[in-house]
Amino acid sequence: MNRLDAVLRPQIRALCAYHVPPAAGLLKLDAMENPYPWPGELAQAWLESLRGVGLNRYPLPHPHDLLQALARQAGVPPGCELLLGNGSDELIQLIDLCVARPGASVLLPTPTFSMYSLIAQVAGLEVLEVPLRADFDLDLPAMLAAIEQHRPALIYLACPNNPTAGPFDIDAMRAVIAAAPGLVVVDEAYFPFAGRSVLPWLLEFEHLLVLRTLSKVGLAGLRLGYLVGHTQWLREFDKARLPYNINTLTQRSALFALAHADRLAGEAARICADRERLGAGLAALPGVTVYPSATNFILLRLPAGRATAAHEALQRAGILVKNVHGSHPLLADCLRVTVGAAAENDALLAALAAHLTGTT
Repeated sequence: MNRLDAVLRPQIRALCAYHVPPAAGLLKLDAMENPYPWPGELAQAWLESLRGVGLNRYPLPHPHDLLQALARQAGVPPGCELLLGNGSDELIQLIDLCVARPGASVLLPTPTFSMYSLIAQVAGLEVLEVPLRADFDLDLPAMLAAIEQHRPALIYLACPNNPTAGPFDIDAMRAVIAAAPGLVVVDEAYFPFAGRSVLPWLLEFEHLLVLRTLSKVGLAGLRLGYLVGHTQWLREFDKARLPYNINTLTQRSALFALAHADRLAGEAARICADRERLGAGLAALPGVTVYPSATNFILLRLPAGRATAAHEALQRAGILVKNVHGSHPLLADCLRVTVGAAAENDALLAALAAHLTGTT
């Protein structure tokens, strides 16, 4: 036995790391980023807000002003608090580590965000999967049966879901939360484009946690996520949080951005309008099926056997999208494309049309 096998857990050796493809020189429509940078005058004001930040000192461990600003914007219910993370991923990891007692499991309706499974396995949790229905909604009878049989410590519901782009049925979600013996985390990463939230349900369900991020509204580079839940849960998670996990530049930049929340909301509305135009254009292409989206991306299905070739053709045309074919049986022949700026969307439509009609 070599030293790697002798020292590392077998579960870690069996995993594949999360892959981020190189994007240099490509039109990047694979990662659900906001395509609009701050304009010059706002960018200059942001830089001015960073003037005088002391990088020689550790950041605030609990930045009160930022926590208050986020709580006001989100409308956090009474009796609940926020916990900040270096992106949503860190908060998922924190929750998983805290519940990963021997024999504990996490239940996932799949396909869904791949990091739920990866982080759970790293934490030592058993991962249980229940396939979605063919229309990408929750299979409620199967979910309830899995809950009854396995009694999972943790359930993740991404709503809207990545990569399928749509929200889950609200009554089915409520039934899953009501039946859960442990914690339920509803990931609302795409709330700015969906307009529907379960935050008010925190007044009803003490075991519910709501996860959000600033990444999808144009602040992906800050890596700031936040968890909303009842105080008794968040104080326990805070014991396992690494100190100073949110750096000073992120704290100051996020405060600046929240002071201009109207602009972020306007960009989200603009992306939603562009999403409808892009979806209509994609649906008009031969053999393409477009699924309803409440996010800043679109899931589309190509004619059988064409997804990988289309992905490669787009990359040759300088456009990077996500090929999800092969990642789950329900995603056969599917691509996931981010809604870009108007010119980017036009370039995507033209390149895909050329590939599908054989003109390239």
